[in-house]
Amino acid sequence: MRFSGRSALVTGAAGGIGAAIARQLRAEGARVAVADRDTGGIEAEAHLPGDLLDPAYADGLAGAARAALDGLDIVINNAGVITRGPVTETTDADWSLSLGVNVEAPFRICRAAIPLMAATGGGAIVNVSSCWGGKAPGPNHAVYCMTKAAIASLTQCMAMDHAHQGIRVNAVCPNEVNTPMLRTGFARRGFDPDTAVAELGRTVPLGRIAEPEDISDVALFLASDAARYVCGALVEINGGKAVA
Repeated sequence: MRFSGRSALVTGAAGGIGAAIARQLRAEGARVAVADRDTGGIEAEAHLPGDLLDPAYADGLAGAARAALDGLDIVINNAGVITRGPVTETTDADWSLSLGVNVEAPFRICRAAIPLMAATGGGAIVNVSSCWGGKAPGPNHAVYCMTKAAIASLTQCMAMDHAHQGIRVNAVCPNEVNTPMLRTGFARRGFDPDTAVAELGRTVPLGRIAEPEDISDVALFLASDAARYVCGALVEINGGKAVA
């Protein structure tokens, strides 16, 4: 029960990785507030549904979580969207959605959460970046990679700026993960998701793409006291597969 007595906010909690993170946090004793467009069906101590593209909602999430949970020790900025294609195929709507969810919302949430954490002695923030962009450029995902590079840089900057307040900021950088988002993307492009996931797994040295729990385990480590001296890290979770 390494999170007993801790309070955590998890965004994108209805998705594959977010759901795994929220579930594991609660299993290890944390009180959890979940945020997503629709939080119905998610087991949590507090439900904070809304649209991360709404600045007022993003600005208020940390405070709402603290009020609902009587504290805020951990923030997991997991919500994200994927825009595929080169910049020449990227629409203004793609741009606004990607920047809004992947960069602006975590920025707003962190900006509000850090003073709350500092006032009570510190806390841990874990952002979800990506091997694509966060660690290396990737093909045909220009805006997505750019946003993940931005959140990786923001993570490292905040880590330096707020470590003295007892706040550790780190990021996980997954490669491909077997989530509904990935499967939906395959289906939209006319591929059978099961076949596509299996074929993708053969490109990974460990023999499979990641499952959500492979990512949540690392995120929870970074949020825990076991990572008490880890600050500003971008932890690549790739099964041995480099971005190419």
